[in-house]
Amino acid sequence: MPGPANTLLIEGTTEELIDELAQYIDNLRKSQNGEGPAISQEVNNLVQEKKMEEALKKLVTASAVLNTAPEKEIIAAYNLLLHITRQAPKPEMFLPKICSNLTKPIPSSPNNGAGIALAILSTIFNITSPDKETRFHIFMGILSVIRSSSNFETLKPQLKNIEAWLAAWEIDDEDQRKLYLEVAEAALASGEGNEAYGYLIRALRTVPTDESSSEEARKLALRALKFALIHPAHFDFQDLTSLDAIQALRKSDPVHFELLEIFTSEMLDDFNDFKDEHDDWIESQNLDRDALNRKMRLLTLTSLAAQASQTRALPYAHIAKALQVPTEDVEMWVIDVIRAGLVEGKLSQLNQQFLIHRSTYRVFGENQWREVAARLDMWRKSLIGVLGVVRQEKENFIIQKEQEMRDLEAKANGTNQGGGGGGNYRNRQPRTVEVEAD
Repeated sequence: MPGPANTLLIEGTTEELIDELAQYIDNLRKSQNGEGPAISQEVNNLVQEKKMEEALKKLVTASAVLNTAPEKEIIAAYNLLLHITRQAPKPEMFLPKICSNLTKPIPSSPNNGAGIALAILSTIFNITSPDKETRFHIFMGILSVIRSSSNFETLKPQLKNIEAWLAAWEIDDEDQRKLYLEVAEAALASGEGNEAYGYLIRALRTVPTDESSSEEARKLALRALKFALIHPAHFDFQDLTSLDAIQALRKSDPVHFELLEIFTSEMLDDFNDFKDEHDDWIESQNLDRDALNRKMRLLTLTSLAAQASQTRALPYAHIAKALQVPTEDVEMWVIDVIRAGLVEGKLSQLNQQFLIHRSTYRVFGENQWREVAARLDMWRKSLIGVLGVVRQEKENFIIQKEQEMRDLEAKANGTNQGGGGGGNYRNRQPRTVEVEAD
């Protein structure tokens, strides 16, 4: 994967290296019983005629055969090809073909082919100037190999750099969208659903407002919506509703948009009404009815917990009615909603209640802002009271310390003035003692 910049160190003149690689390609063709004439003589003639660019084009065009080289020689052969092409005035013109070769299978290394291709593509990426748009095409090749090999783990450490790379390459919205979608495909191929969805959303954000109703935007919006609906760990749909391409579905695909609104803010009863009204529609869209029912129950329980934010308790009977499940199944659903991270709390089997510690708002609107404002005001008043107590205690402490200092000074002054039953021994008068003689 992309990392620090690399330097290729290969000995020999460019002419010698071109001849060496051309002969190597001819030998590979012969060993593979491949078709096509030998290129070494033709390439050498072009070099002699100082037609270096023509010679390189011939060499790069024939380089696809390098994928059939012995496993231990593939990286070295491609490194030699890269070194030669870098001597051209415009080496970028040869990179698309080389990258295209590397996105194809490597027959001589069925087990390690993807790793070899990624190593070579990473070298190409790293020896290319960071601000060159060519890097975009190289990175797309890397993503293609990662997707085909389900090797998304090797890409993860580099995801943090994508935004900086896009800014450096200065590519348009369409190319950015292609890159995000390729990352999403690579993540999906490796079972990384959360990553895939995140990059689908990024791709949707690149759709300009004036193109939000286009067929391409519509297909991408529907794909993201369906993905969010069926993903077992996705419960927040406000990230979708804020996108222009999603809002455009209100006109082009009103049933899809209606379902989105239900999962954004409505309850299980509303979802059941939707299913009754649109019979068999869910199956026709290849959506999992059971998965949607489960998610809707969890979202309904989340809303119940948010509505009970004042009492902080939900009776089992209330939950069972809203979720349309037997009372004995309530605890299972509560445990599921806690595991999903939507609500925090504990079960009180004795009182048949769900005691709520924290709840998630599915929609954060005007009412929720009012509640936040009310809580902040309550906390402000509480803090003012605490601050008043602290100030009073501080004042009492100062007064007490000052009184203690005065008492100590008074005691010291009284001692120095001979008061209090003590005194200086030298100032005492001698006592007269009468003794009666016999």
